[in-house]
Amino acid sequence: MDKGKLYLCATPIGNLEDVSYRLLRILKEVDLIAAEDTRNSIKLLNYFDINTKMTSYHEFNKIEKGIKLIELINQGKNIALISDAGTPGISDPGEELVSMCIENNIKVEPIPGPVALINALIISGISTRRFAFEGFLPRDKKEKKLILESVGKDTRTLIFYEAPHRLLSTLEELKNVLGNRKIALCKELTKKYENVDRTTLEEAIEYYSNSKALGEFVIVVEGLDINEEKNKEFQTWLDMPLEDHYKKYINEGMDKKEAIKKIAKDRGVPKREIYNSILKLQDLS
Repeated sequence: MDKGKLYLCATPIGNLEDVSYRLLRILKEVDLIAAEDTRNSIKLLNYFDINTKMTSYHEFNKIEKGIKLIELINQGKNIALISDAGTPGISDPGEELVSMCIENNIKVEPIPGPVALINALIISGISTRRFAFEGFLPRDKKEKKLILESVGKDTRTLIFYEAPHRLLSTLEELKNVLGNRKIALCKELTKKYENVDRTTLEEAIEYYSNSKALGEFVIVVEGLDINEEKNKEFQTWLDMPLEDHYKKYINEGMDKKEAIKKIAKDRGVPKREIYNSILKLQDLS
């Protein structure tokens, strides 16, 4: 018996007009739809008069239900996986089912459609050339801090998902680790009250300290400005006494020639100038 197939079906993130003809056809033709929340997904199916049988597949049953779904696909059944909204496999348990399919040599086929992070990015006004998606940050504060510190020097645009009741604390942690950067807070994407606040972390913290956050958020944060970081580093060297700068590299194991070359590069001056200044300091000591 030929194996079936798993379809990863992207569903609307708000506006039902964002469905594709292909999505509707697949949802009608498959043998089973695995939905993150059947109570939520039934609204979509009813709206488009789709009567395909559904089963729940979510974070808390992804292993045992995943095994059953794999068995069905091996028996020749075609299954469509949908999340509550958007593209399955992005910040949801679909990632686990895809891995299980690959391990069992089952074909996985994407049915493209809406994804919140991309829509937020392209309307953010922040650079789209290079970006890193971090999804929902861990609830554990230590783990969250470690992740933020790991991306703190990243020059790519950073994208996060966050629930309204955790928005303020996450903004505060972003500010503490990343500094005050430009951000875009996107919510209700594709819906009637779609809103984008192009602001800074400090301004957003001030606002949500006095206002209740409503809706699911996508936080787009500008990457580290490498030129600004270089200027800060350059200023740090200029503020350091030359003697301390020299001793630093000597204590690190450099010889005199290496230390002078490195200092000249740090301060943006000729090596001869540093050499003569070091000689004067040594003559005075």
